[in-house]
Amino acid sequence: MLKQTAAAMAGLALAASAAMAQEKPAMAFVVNAASDFWKLAEAGVKAAQAELSDYDLQFRYPAQGTAAAQNQLMDDLVAAGTDAIMISSADPKNSIDAFNRIAAQVPLFTTDSDAPQSDRIAYLGSSNTAAGVQAGEIAKGALPGGGKCMGFVGFLGADNAVERIAGFRQAVEGSGIELVDVRGDDVDFARARSNVDDVLAANPDINCMVGFYSYNPPKIYEALQAAGKLGEVTVIAFDEDPVTLGAVREGSFAGTVVQDPYQWGYQGMKLMASYLSGDKSGVPADGLIIVPTKVIDKTNVDAFEKELRERLGG
Repeated sequence: MLKQTAAAMAGLALAASAAMAQEKPAMAFVVNAASDFWKLAEAGVKAAQAELSDYDLQFRYPAQGTAAAQNQLMDDLVAAGTDAIMISSADPKNSIDAFNRIAAQVPLFTTDSDAPQSDRIAYLGSSNTAAGVQAGEIAKGALPGGGKCMGFVGFLGADNAVERIAGFRQAVEGSGIELVDVRGDDVDFARARSNVDDVLAANPDINCMVGFYSYNPPKIYEALQAAGKLGEVTVIAFDEDPVTLGAVREGSFAGTVVQDPYQWGYQGMKLMASYLSGDKSGVPADGLIIVPTKVIDKTNVDAFEKELRERLGG
């Protein structure tokens, strides 16, 4: 009898614990594809969770790097009781209806790649145009006599890609540097590498390459190394992949423009928690919360890498 009573009490305790967990507001950070780039954002979400014990924070990858997979994931999150979502859209222009459907049910925020035509509440992330301008400035410093550049990116139609490319072209206008074309790969890493190989084979006049997504510069490095052309082609990078930082340190890359995905995760969760609690003061009138980007070159790469290790817990 005592054993039955103890078991019943344990069952009630578990049920109460589960009920309390379900009562916590749940917030999700949804990325656009599986990539090491997002580890820093995940670390930021974990740091926020340590301060937001009354909330259940989730970091979610879609099954595939497509708008359809993202939208299905958001539908599943809402059905499971998620109270607010922050998302980096893989294809914002073709996701407006889906975003509006989600935004009609829970507060929706964007990061990394905005969807300004949707009913999202705010965008928290980089100014991708400003980041593109910084990349163009790196190119001008590395190619004072001009040059022909080829760009490589994941989603050609994503706002972050469009804006970075536009910013780069704006910065190099009149400098003798031309961004001849940009090749997309839809976050297919094998295709990202083959795009670079194809350019090396078919366009010998290209003396500059720009990797607009985090994994593009490492693929450029691989292809140039295999072709024996490291140091012969000027490379301008984005983000802080270890291969990219190593290439900057050794002088194989002119520099890289880094964002701050850790703060997207950390500030994003804090922003949504405040919003859910009724405090909307963190949302500016224009709906844009810009986290600055910065240029990393040989002079500051070691200090930057030390900061990354600290944020990722060593």
